[in-house]
Amino acid sequence: MHQTVKAGLLGLIDGAVDQGATADWAANQLGVDTRRVQRWRSRQRRNIGLDDQRSGGNPLHRILPEEEQAVLDLIELWGPIDRSHRKLAHRGSYLKLVWVSPSTVRRIINKHGLRLPRDRRPRPAPVRVWPDSIKWEPNNIWIWDAKHFTKAKRHVVVIVDVVSRKWIEHIITPEFSSTQAQLLFMRALEHEGLANRADIIDDAANTELVDREPVLLAWSDNGTQMTAEDTRQFMALVAIWQHHGRPGTPTDQAHIESFFSHLVYDWPHLDRIDDPVALTTELTRIRTEYNTVRLHAGIGYVTPNDEHTGKGTKIRQDRARGLTRAHQNRLKRNRNQPPEPTP
Repeated sequence: MHQTVKAGLLGLIDGAVDQGATADWAANQLGVDTRRVQRWRSRQRRNIGLDDQRSGGNPLHRILPEEEQAVLDLIELWGPIDRSHRKLAHRGSYLKLVWVSPSTVRRIINKHGLRLPRDRRPRPAPVRVWPDSIKWEPNNIWIWDAKHFTKAKRHVVVIVDVVSRKWIEHIITPEFSSTQAQLLFMRALEHEGLANRADIIDDAANTELVDREPVLLAWSDNGTQMTAEDTRQFMALVAIWQHHGRPGTPTDQAHIESFFSHLVYDWPHLDRIDDPVALTTELTRIRTEYNTVRLHAGIGYVTPNDEHTGKGTKIRQDRARGLTRAHQNRLKRNRNQPPEPTP
């Protein structure tokens, strides 16, 4: 509303008051809220004019200029890798650069007309289907499956930790049989320091007489290699308890399905590699990046290595404290300090 109109309304109200009416009655007759009239009077007394001010006021929690620039730098550097405003928000606190919420990152992206590739939603935690001795902790529940890379003519069999999402071990082979499955699990047990807990019993006939708790749970589908008698016997020898999902229900193995989905989505060049040696080299490099660099949404936006080694909880707590400190800092800086005018 223009200041001339406001001044005219105030004049009409003053005229009505001079004729014996109340200011509230006059404002009501003119269709003007009495509180608005009081604000106009206050601005007249302070000689600041009646023109409408820029909307927005002075929000004390508004993001600071240096924080916005830090988010823009983060988007430029990590946007192609994280591809999600949620991951970028956690990446900022993970690198101790800026503490902002995912919605703030999204607003900055929209404000500057930026775009990020679409990311996938995290998978829900599985229903508990294992013995009481198997705890919801790293190196207690492994899930495994294979993917065939057509161009390279190789099967890649991978073990992933369900709790920490760590890429435990993989094997690249021209054919996938129970022999490769046994080799894969022996390498994985040695790599994770579990070989001593899974001492192999020399006499397979005596396995039923040995009473010992399972070392871990191996989760898989009902593939031929997973349900083969040789695989079953090997798993029993190394005290690994097997669990198979329902036939024809890939969502029962959502963690490993999601892993392979991200693998080919984040590194699409893998499907175009036709040299087995090059595929082996790339998978070794990507495994390191997946475990130590890529933030995983399913474990609170930390790396699988962080979660696997027990650092994930502290990183998430540090982020929560950092967000609180950043909020208090904005309140302190923005209090009684109006925002700079938008050019």
